[in-house]
Amino acid sequence: MGPKLADSVEALRAAGNQSFRNGQFAEATVLYSRALRTLQAQGCSNPEEESILFSNRAACHLKDGNCRDCIKDCTSALALIPFSMKPLLRRASAYEALEKYPLAYVDYKTVLQIDDSVASAVEGLNRMTRALMDSLGPEWRLKLPSIPLVPVTAQKRWDSSPLEYHKENTKGKFREATTTKGRVSSAGDVERARILKEEGNELVKKGNHKKAIEKYSESLSFSDIESATYSNRALCHLALKQYKEAVRDCTEALRLDGKNVKAFYRRAQAYKALKDYKSSFEDINSLLQLEPRNGPAQKLQQEVNQSL
Repeated sequence: MGPKLADSVEALRAAGNQSFRNGQFAEATVLYSRALRTLQAQGCSNPEEESILFSNRAACHLKDGNCRDCIKDCTSALALIPFSMKPLLRRASAYEALEKYPLAYVDYKTVLQIDDSVASAVEGLNRMTRALMDSLGPEWRLKLPSIPLVPVTAQKRWDSSPLEYHKENTKGKFREATTTKGRVSSAGDVERARILKEEGNELVKKGNHKKAIEKYSESLSFSDIESATYSNRALCHLALKQYKEAVRDCTEALRLDGKNVKAFYRRAQAYKALKDYKSSFEDINSLLQLEPRNGPAQKLQQEVNQSL
């Protein structure tokens, strides 16, 4: 008798993917970990599935700023399926965040051997080149670790990779948000993202925040450069008392637009709910520098002041 559907590897991975799309990265990490334990307990070798799960969990760690565990999981994924695109890109991002620029350079360079059209790898390699020239001087190339030679059999286009999310994508409803990071969206993608965002806005007006999160997440899978989409999704997370997710979305919104007043306000609200009053106060101050007469912010400032 096989495992219950809810406990199957496929079901756990699909549930993890959905949590990831909804911005619930901690929950997705738990689900991917359960899927890994279930797979390993079965005792049958399935390196492709195991590699996918490690890579997916690495994406969660990266979103949460847990770069060391991201690197660990990416390395495990690559040990199972060498030269997989997503683990290489995620590990490169984690190395870059930790300022381990030579290692990030090697991973970005390896990705470009596989597919030289991956925009995020091109941009990452350019950033690493500038950083290495500044830190190591004109002979920086001589101080790099060795760059692996990618075999011809692994040199494939991004979309032809058999790995990651191919099972749950059969219906074509979603594409994982992280695959769009750093790539240039087509005009059609941008328009589709706009329509989905508007659908999310209508759901918010009706008070259906859970469905709105799904729409905003799908919008971001087509184009992830719209600050308002992140701050709108943060509003939904706040309504559902998902405060950590709200903080993450507001942070991403502010990375894209440092003057997004709604993102400052909603992150301040989330920090207040998390009892991080200092961070909340800092966000309110930043908001009031942009809009000194913002009434809701002034009221929130008074509330936070009482808790400091």
